[in-house]
Amino acid sequence: MTFDRPELSPMTVEQDTRTWLERAVIGLNLCPFAKSVHVKGQVHYAVSLGSTADALLERLIGELKDLAALDASVRDTTLLIAPDCLSDFLDFNDFLDTADQALVDLDLDGVIQIASFHPQYQFGGTQVNDITNFTNRSPYPTLHLLREESIDRAVAAFPNAEAIFEVNMQTLEQLGTDGWSALQVGPSTDPLGMASLADEIPKK
Repeated sequence: MTFDRPELSPMTVEQDTRTWLERAVIGLNLCPFAKSVHVKGQVHYAVSLGSTADALLERLIGELKDLAALDASVRDTTLLIAPDCLSDFLDFNDFLDTADQALVDLDLDGVIQIASFHPQYQFGGTQVNDITNFTNRSPYPTLHLLREESIDRAVAAFPNAEAIFEVNMQTLEQLGTDGWSALQVGPSTDPLGMASLADEIPKK
């Protein structure tokens, strides 16, 4: 499935994602570890313009290999953005199993971890427009490739790292949908007018 809109240039997709990272992820401190790698220029933005899961998988494998081959001081983390692929969140959610299998096949399980963001992201047990879902809502379907060593160092340096999730929920509840919209980072607070998918979506 693809988005019904004019084709976006990779430059536009990257800039939209940078804006989201700066205003939402860093601006709201949703990830206390993001600012450091961002200001050091260690975040790599990769845009996949393929429209199929197979095309995204091929690009993912390439990005995983590249990240593993480079020193963390050069590239600490990768955001693989797929504006024209897996626009349906359930399809995207299913793809995460394929992504995790790629880690195993490349012997990178335990070396690199894959986190996920999506314009329609919905945690299990929530309603589609629950503001807490917006902690994981990005302008486009996005796979975040993280080094396990970097995660371990960040967690060790950050007290009460296990509380980040709950703090993020509180931050978004205080912000509200109007506050999120004011950030102008997309997506819509009523994505595609979807009905709730809470009963169908596993918790990840």
